[in-house]
Amino acid sequence: MIADLHCHTKMSDGSTGIDELVFIAKKRGVQTISVTDHDTFAGYVRAKVFGEKHGVEVLSGIELSGFDYKRNKNVHIIGYLCDNTDRLEGLCKKIGEIRKKALVTMLQKVMRVYSIFPEMVMRRAQGSTNIFEAHIMHALIDSGYTNSFFGSVYNKLFNKKTGLAYIQAAYPDVHYLIEQIHGAGGLAVLAHPGFFDNYELLEELASRGLDGVEVWHPKNKQGDEKIFIDIAQKYGLVMTGGTDFHGMYVEVPHPLATCVTPPDQLEALKNLKKVKRSRF
Repeated sequence: MIADLHCHTKMSDGSTGIDELVFIAKKRGVQTISVTDHDTFAGYVRAKVFGEKHGVEVLSGIELSGFDYKRNKNVHIIGYLCDNTDRLEGLCKKIGEIRKKALVTMLQKVMRVYSIFPEMVMRRAQGSTNIFEAHIMHALIDSGYTNSFFGSVYNKLFNKKTGLAYIQAAYPDVHYLIEQIHGAGGLAVLAHPGFFDNYELLEELASRGLDGVEVWHPKNKQGDEKIFIDIAQKYGLVMTGGTDFHGMYVEVPHPLATCVTPPDQLEALKNLKKVKRSRF
């Protein structure tokens, strides 16, 4: 059983359509995927219908943007198998507004340096529930200022420390996100902790109700997997894996199923969901 539990579509900052994602999974022999678009469930129902037609299991998912205010670091929490997604609508709307406000300001700063205009970015964000850095970079590529989504131009603009256009959005506290996911009947998993340097946070959350950690991810550094496995085993966390698939909006190509969730951990995720559901 091959399961890729971290996939993005055009509904957020991926370049691939929902139906295309399912077809790619089918072609690559991936039996289970989770659509984990940023701050929206909008693509899940359609993906599930397509999946049922083509023999691909689609688990509900969402990647929520948060912040670790204790350590001043970004955090992403994936919510899996939420029973009541409507309970997260208010939170998703709030995060979406925060993201849009930051990105609009960032775009204004970009336009002071490069001759692009808002409509160009909006066209490339068509179908998405928001605008993302990838859409701005897409407009810059089509305007001839760069030939890659990452690299010197991206770093000049969006490097989190030195980027002339970067703004840190004031996302909700990570503990609040986990509470909201649990309130919606879902499981909370810390996404790519190595990418955001969330090592200390992982142990803190593990002792305070976190359900799982994304152990297998393309941007792991050497030794990360062992660190995450050790912490997961210490606290009894489910261990997930996913490609963090974004289609062409990536620095290094990562085809679907570059990173996967082992069959026993996929089963553990589903069993944990059954156990928690039985308690209510």
